[in-house]
Amino acid sequence: MKIRVLGCSGSIAAGSRTTSFLLDDDVLIDAGTGVGDLTLEELAGIDHVLVSHSHLDHVLSIALLADSVMRRRTAGGRGPIQVHALPATLQALRDHVFNGVIWPDFTRLPSAERPILAFVPFEAGEVLAFGGRRIEVLPAEHTVPAVGFAVLKAAPQQGARWVFTGDTGPNPRLWQRLRGWTVDHLVIETAFGDDERTLADLSAHLCPDSLGRELAQLGGSVQVHVTHIKPGEVASVMAQVQALGSGHRIGALATGQRIELGTD
Repeated sequence: MKIRVLGCSGSIAAGSRTTSFLLDDDVLIDAGTGVGDLTLEELAGIDHVLVSHSHLDHVLSIALLADSVMRRRTAGGRGPIQVHALPATLQALRDHVFNGVIWPDFTRLPSAERPILAFVPFEAGEVLAFGGRRIEVLPAEHTVPAVGFAVLKAAPQQGARWVFTGDTGPNPRLWQRLRGWTVDHLVIETAFGDDERTLADLSAHLCPDSLGRELAQLGGSVQVHVTHIKPGEVASVMAQVQALGSGHRIGALATGQRIELGTD
């Protein structure tokens, strides 16, 4: 298994793309602007999109993806791309994106009988299976209903190869769930520097100070990838993160990075 980082920025600028990860060739985890760097063939190979929450920087490419691949997928007789999310997130997509005003309703196009998108609800705590890969839906604490995801190891309770916190503020339920797990890679957000910690708190994001308190609850020595930093602020935020003196191995995630997860 492998993770390809399509985008990991808190917003856009030249070279900065918003959150999206490609698991192997067929599963998107969030659908920010980085999806647009995939070729048409790669886009047509996506069968599942897992959505952490409804904010624009994580969902905006779902609409364009559907439009780009509809003709190619339907001509090949393939089924719909399944969009997996919390019920509240799916409802937000119906109400505010696929509403015929912002974008056509691709859950009914090219026909209601054979749409290009199918919405599939999940709840935190569920384990989703995709061709032998198991992904657990993790709790998150954000301004809208939100989750994270864990790509699990093969053995029950062994832990996770890759954990993505999603957008979240301090999240005791996450660390309770991860307690006793071996985690190979943790992708965790730090959206603001400590000089904007009030804004981080109001928007349910982390800053380096709160990141340090979160990581103190994670056992072992884990490879930590910091994500969701705003364009132009990576150096300053990461300097504050490195000053934490954490026992974990911490670096900034980068668009284009590939993480090999191996197999059991």
